[in-house]
Amino acid sequence: MKQLKPNDAKCQGAYECMRTCARVLHKTDDVSYAAIRVDERPDGGFHVRVCTQCGVCIDICPTLALRRNKAGIVVLDRKKCVGCMMCVAFCPEDAMFQHPKLEYPIKCIACGQCVKTCPHGALELAEVNLSDVARETATFA
Repeated sequence: MKQLKPNDAKCQGAYECMRTCARVLHKTDDVSYAAIRVDERPDGGFHVRVCTQCGVCIDICPTLALRRNKAGIVVLDRKKCVGCMMCVAFCPEDAMFQHPKLEYPIKCIACGQCVKTCPHGALELAEVNLSDVARETATFA
């Protein structure tokens, strides 16, 4: 399956990934609608938060609104979502987001558009095994 892999050392805080994501997911330039976040660290560097497609959100969702598609990507069925935001609260990567104007969480779909627009090459879309993602997530638990 595909997984976004950030390289914080390359990130220069251009925020183009966030603008691109907001455009793709919500047809807006408002970066608060993005499913990827670039945070400035106290040392002046940047940290990129992205969904690892670990599936913790699937396990916690009381309405089964989250599932894996055929490609292994965790996707949200907005019709089933009741907006409880438990998935946001339990995300081990802090990479699912709540927007005050939306009744559902913002979730990365690993489309790769942000990779194409990052001017510093700080993102890549890598092929990973689902078992490796689960193993990485287990180390956070």
